[in-house]
Amino acid sequence: MPLKSNRDSILQLLLLILLALAAIAGLTWGNYRYASQNPGGNDFLVHWVGTRAFFVDGISPYSDETALRIQEMAYGRAARPGEHELRVAYPLYSTIVFAPFALIKDFTLARAFWMTTLEIALALSALLAVRLVDWRPPIWMLAIYLLFTLLFYHSIRPLINGNAVILVTLGIILALQAIKNERDELAGLLLGLTTIKPQVVVLIILFVLLWGMAKKRWLLVGWLVGTVIVLSIAVGIIIPDWIMQNMREVIRYPAYNPAGTVGAAFATWWPAVGHRVGWVFSAILGVILLLEWVGAGRSGFRGFLWKACLTLVISQWIGIQTDPGNFIVLLLPLTLVFAMWEKRWRRGGSLLVFTSIAMLLVGIWMIFLSTVEYGNQPLQSPVMFFPLPAFLLLGLYWVRWWAFKPPSLWVDLLQEREGI
Repeated sequence: MPLKSNRDSILQLLLLILLALAAIAGLTWGNYRYASQNPGGNDFLVHWVGTRAFFVDGISPYSDETALRIQEMAYGRAARPGEHELRVAYPLYSTIVFAPFALIKDFTLARAFWMTTLEIALALSALLAVRLVDWRPPIWMLAIYLLFTLLFYHSIRPLINGNAVILVTLGIILALQAIKNERDELAGLLLGLTTIKPQVVVLIILFVLLWGMAKKRWLLVGWLVGTVIVLSIAVGIIIPDWIMQNMREVIRYPAYNPAGTVGAAFATWWPAVGHRVGWVFSAILGVILLLEWVGAGRSGFRGFLWKACLTLVISQWIGIQTDPGNFIVLLLPLTLVFAMWEKRWRRGGSLLVFTSIAMLLVGIWMIFLSTVEYGNQPLQSPVMFFPLPAFLLLGLYWVRWWAFKPPSLWVDLLQEREGI
């Protein structure tokens, strides 16, 4: 009997592997058809060309020669004044992530595989976020939530553009789960890898470092800092001054990009005072964040997770260059809010979650479609900076008290209220 049982288990495992491979192959084929008929994916194009230039030709990804190659693939010519210059602005060690795809000579095929990778990462991010916040929704709600995750504006945009922020999102969620499980070496390693998009993670990493030091979790701090140092040194062997080259690209990046901060967004509407209003707005949020960080080391994981989510949200409005295309990184705060609502109000919470999903799914797409400008690629309006972070700031403070309290206390309060 044991032999037969083991054989059946092996056959079931092999069948699952074959089904998974078939699903991945089908998904990649569909992505290839899409990529063939819909040129674009410029976020991926920039790093595919940059990584090929680095590994195949030994050319710096930050060079003018590399930028010209990217522009010629995107525009068929050099970029004109006012057009996006499509230059590499990620740290040099980000090429490690893109290297397997850059080895594929055909860009369309490489883009199809990259899209498949991002789609799998997006689905995993949604499922792991549910687990991280200890949300146990009914199966119908989980299905709606997963469908929403795949169709949401802030999911579709990075998928089509090929934005690595989806992998960064998965890395953050996995790292926070590792912190929860006290697997600090893994958490530090994962957070170090998320620095391939440093502007997205700079504040959450600073918060984790401060929290880790306050908690004396030195393995977490050491592995995080050590990972970044080792990666930086490893690529520095090939291009010793890569940090200076990268910094030059980071500094010039805002000049050829659409509004990347709330101040720049305000300035498109109120040129005379917009930037000053934006700095005041960001300063207020910075004070709020610092006040929340104070004493973070005294809170348990539940408080840490809420503060981490708040940090991710405020990061989008605090004056650091970003883009609404990066807002999928807010999936975890959104999931936390949904979980708290449903735990707090049960059926009423489920209705609130469903209503919010419908509002966010339809509403943000309607805002985009009614404000988009068309050029070489659809250009989103600066208004896209505001709906999701605003919703989440309100939502996080709405659930703040419940998020810090243990579940047993909610049960006691509910029973007391209902006379049980």
